[in-house]
Amino acid sequence: MTTLAYSLSKVKTISLAMPEINWKRLYIIGFFAMVSVLFLSLIFYVFGVNELTKGAYLIKNYQKDIALLSQENAGLETNFAEIGFLGSMQEKAKELSFEKTKEVKYIQVVSGELVRAK
Repeated sequence: MTTLAYSLSKVKTISLAMPEINWKRLYIIGFFAMVSVLFLSLIFYVFGVNELTKGAYLIKNYQKDIALLSQENAGLETNFAEIGFLGSMQEKAKELSFEKTKEVKYIQVVSGELVRAK
């Protein structure tokens, strides 16, 4: 042996020992971790379904409101057109000096003929 090999053979080897694992405790911790993750997933699922239901209900109500407002808008457009037409007709009647009738008098014809030809 050479001196180098002799000096290396005197060096003590250091070994690292793995810590001893308590498998029973590790399984119990893993089980409770899995159960808690499943429980949290269930809570978030219920919360998500609840929010989706609320959203669908709100959309349904908004669609009803939109339909009602559309019908009301159509009626208002018709009224606006009529009012615009009648307003212009009233102004035209005033320009032509028309007046509202207060009473109606009928002409009485004694015989059945209005005009007699000769």
